[in-house]
Amino acid sequence: MYAVIRTGGKQYKVAADDVIRVERLAGEAGETVRFAEVLMVGEGEQATLGTPLVEGASVAATLVKHVQGDKVLIFKKRRRHNYRRKRGHRQGLSVLRVTEIVTGAKVIAEVIEQSRAPKVIAFKKRRRKNSRRKRGHRQQQTVVRIKEIVGA
Repeated sequence: MYAVIRTGGKQYKVAADDVIRVERLAGEAGETVRFAEVLMVGEGEQATLGTPLVEGASVAATLVKHVQGDKVLIFKKRRRHNYRRKRGHRQGLSVLRVTEIVTGAKVIAEVIEQSRAPKVIAFKKRRRKNSRRKRGHRQQQTVVRIKEIVGA
């Protein structure tokens, strides 16, 4: 049996014991990650297509390690102006091993359990420059944003 999941803006076709590389996820090596955005589950004729998601389906995976992707070079040039800029980027990736594909009542019980858990509020500080640039006022303001983290 296989499933199609969505994470990091991309879709992945996975089966049990598959090893995949996805956009970097929060967590440490050895932790279990559960994907609730399952677009399709099944095998051959008995595949279930979601509209857009399959109700009560999830995919569990173990986080193996965090790695960096291949280097991508960005080169900008404007001819006849002596303008050349070279910059590189390596995307952070997480290596996952899919442990199980779950459908049905088992997932619903887990979702109910998670909804009963207390909600955690995290404080994130962000610095932004003063929108009005008056002479002599180049100090930065500190803005505190409150973000709710639900489950996962």
